[in-house]
Amino acid sequence: MIAIAIFACLLFAGYVWIKAHPQHDPTAPLDLRDPIGVATAAKLTSLRADVPQCRDVLDRSNVEYAALDPAGEGPCARPDRTRLTQFPLAPRVPPVTCPVAAALELWRVRTVQPAAQDILGSEIARIEHLGAFSCRRLYGRNEGAWSQHATGNAIDIAAFVLEDGRRISVEGDWAGDAEEAQFLRAVRDGACGVFATVLSPDYNAAHTDHFHLDQGGSWTGVCR
Repeated sequence: MIAIAIFACLLFAGYVWIKAHPQHDPTAPLDLRDPIGVATAAKLTSLRADVPQCRDVLDRSNVEYAALDPAGEGPCARPDRTRLTQFPLAPRVPPVTCPVAAALELWRVRTVQPAAQDILGSEIARIEHLGAFSCRRLYGRNEGAWSQHATGNAIDIAAFVLEDGRRISVEGDWAGDAEEAQFLRAVRDGACGVFATVLSPDYNAAHTDHFHLDQGGSWTGVCR
């Protein structure tokens, strides 16, 4: 009887703990304001096939966005065009899929801003990108698989501008051990926890000047 009582107490304690830490609870609704936990990746994965559910997550997380009309056709059809209206992207905020929008917000709040403050001692003013939508196949080839950019399910990040005026670029600051390089590696590694595929200069020469972030394929995609 004592063993049963102890087991019951442990079960109750576990239940109380998991309810207090929704980021580890696979049954808790995803809220982008929660820390990243063991259940976060699975919850993000579930958003790929359910745009209404994804936009419910943005609403629940108090993320400001605009749901745009569908566009395109064929392999470049974009039935899901979601624009984050208060996200510090430059030169402008492009439409992306809702799962990319959700991952961008989680990455900014839980990885980019903390890394900028901890490593560089300043907050992020804006994040520079090279584009999201491009109706093309991988690497601009004439045949083969279509890029995740063809449906706006990817974005290329080139640089980070700090509130103190410094600009940290993937092309100029990736190499070496300086704090700028440490910051870039920290945000690259953090992106791997919320995006399905993350490609950096460590991947190949085509990514020398940017991080490619997308929500396509399997969750165990490339993270380099």
